[in-house]
Amino acid sequence: MSKTAKEIVRNFYLSDILHDKTVLKRFFHPELVLIWNSSEGLTIMHYDDIIDFFSEIKRTYHDLRVEVSHLLEDDNHVTIRYKYYIRTMENPDEELGIAHFIAIWEVKDEKLYRGYQVSQPVTDKDDTSESYHKVKV
Repeated sequence: MSKTAKEIVRNFYLSDILHDKTVLKRFFHPELVLIWNSSEGLTIMHYDDIIDFFSEIKRTYHDLRVEVSHLLEDDNHVTIRYKYYIRTMENPDEELGIAHFIAIWEVKDEKLYRGYQVSQPVTDKDDTSESYHKVKV
């Protein structure tokens, strides 16, 4: 039985990407393209770039947790709003919010195929107690 695009995106973001070596291959389409606008500017990443990116994340962080506030589906497109929290190797007892994201994913062949993502670093002015309550997940 095939999964909906929303289930695929939800399952990817809730997966244990730091410890499960199968996550990237299971969820990313070989022709994946991610267009990412961040505080660093525009970055266009392909499958191999994403693999390298997450390899660095695995090497750098002790733990990575996502908090999803919105997850909306329109056919094979899914919009997700989320925040990443990390624990560093140097201080695994302290969890830090690092960035806010909104992404739109196109799902093809039950994998993440095309992504459009905007991110912003967490700052002291963030109101995370009010802005990240679950709305539609």
